[in-house]
Amino acid sequence: MSEDKKLAKDCLIFKQGQDSLLGDNESVEDGIEKIRSKLSDLTNIKNLHFLLGAGVSSDAIPAMAELIEIVDKKVKDETTATDLASQTNNLKHDDVKALFNSVRDGSPDNLEDILGTLYSKREYSKGVNEKDSLNDFLINLIESQIYSSINIDCTDAKAEESLNLYKKLYQKLALRNKDLARVNVFTTNNDLLSETALGYLNINYNNGFSSGLSRTFNPARFSYTFSRKVDPSVEKYEPLENMVYLYKLHGSVSWIESDDNSFFNIKEVDVVPNEPPKDKNVLIYPTPLKQNKSLGSPYADLIREFQNKLLLQHGVLIIIGYSFSDEHINNAIYSALASNSSLSVVIFGNYHPSENLTKLTDRRIYQISGEVDSSDGTGAAHSKEKVHYFNFIVNNFIPDLDRSKDIEILEEFIKSLKSIKGAK
Repeated sequence: MSEDKKLAKDCLIFKQGQDSLLGDNESVEDGIEKIRSKLSDLTNIKNLHFLLGAGVSSDAIPAMAELIEIVDKKVKDETTATDLASQTNNLKHDDVKALFNSVRDGSPDNLEDILGTLYSKREYSKGVNEKDSLNDFLINLIESQIYSSINIDCTDAKAEESLNLYKKLYQKLALRNKDLARVNVFTTNNDLLSETALGYLNINYNNGFSSGLSRTFNPARFSYTFSRKVDPSVEKYEPLENMVYLYKLHGSVSWIESDDNSFFNIKEVDVVPNEPPKDKNVLIYPTPLKQNKSLGSPYADLIREFQNKLLLQHGVLIIIGYSFSDEHINNAIYSALASNSSLSVVIFGNYHPSENLTKLTDRRIYQISGEVDSSDGTGAAHSKEKVHYFNFIVNNFIPDLDRSKDIEILEEFIKSLKSIKGAK
């Protein structure tokens, strides 16, 4: 049976609250078109926000399970024994392996929990005025491996597919109708794929850092509106269209702590791909338990911006590739839904209903997931595509926001007219 003969309800999930928006007799193509149409309407709302999680970079950056294996291999590697031998604290390789295995037994599939346990152990040692060199060594080893896995060359062949998708996404988002607010992109990713894509496309972006030789963090910049003069003879301005606001909620490989005596002491620097981490790197490693980081600047400022933007009237938050594993982010979304009746949330993902807000009956929440047949161009289905994956979303669901609504109406009329003529 070809894809267009299959029923959408058997392949797709498209819900508003807990109610399916797919008809009993609708084809997969009808279902895809219905999702596309709803996304077109929602992205035309005044305030548009995206939350991008690790899933959008998964083709270029190792996923959690792969990161654990990378760390495990490094812990067991003989080079680690050599590193230990070069130190003066008489640490033993077997002790490092034993500590890692012991902590991993409690969280076999979650590096966040592993690091969280080690961070807690470090804070306890500080509290009782003891030095735990073994624990500190293992933390540094894990952080170094994570940093090296994230600080990739975004233009090489391995990252090409992800970078192209980022470019396509931003190309669609940047030139938004000037009567609507600029798009806000929030991301938990620490890589530089967004910045690389935006730079390649020559799209202006505001990430909270000043321009110039010393790029320092100032959250007040997120409230700036960038405008251009439309008439040289009078003081008349309009918002800059080619613009995106980028919020990196968990920091970046390009952020370091600064001694420049700036107010926030955070600076953005150029980094060399595949280079070892710099001293005083600010990057939050993937754990919600890292002490004094997720509650301090700049992270508290970024979360506050996330909360404030979600409270704006007539807004929509589109969530892609996010696992709902960060409680401070989840709480910001819950709080916004509780206090802003005009906020809609679109969740792309195949989640267990008990894991996040997809279990709510609130009709402001849309859920989209599923699997459809893809074609090789000859009309024959040859593989499966998940509609909640980043590539399918960018290629099929995200509309070109700079397209005129009048053009869309005209194209829909021509399409309908051709369909009617073809039926005769």
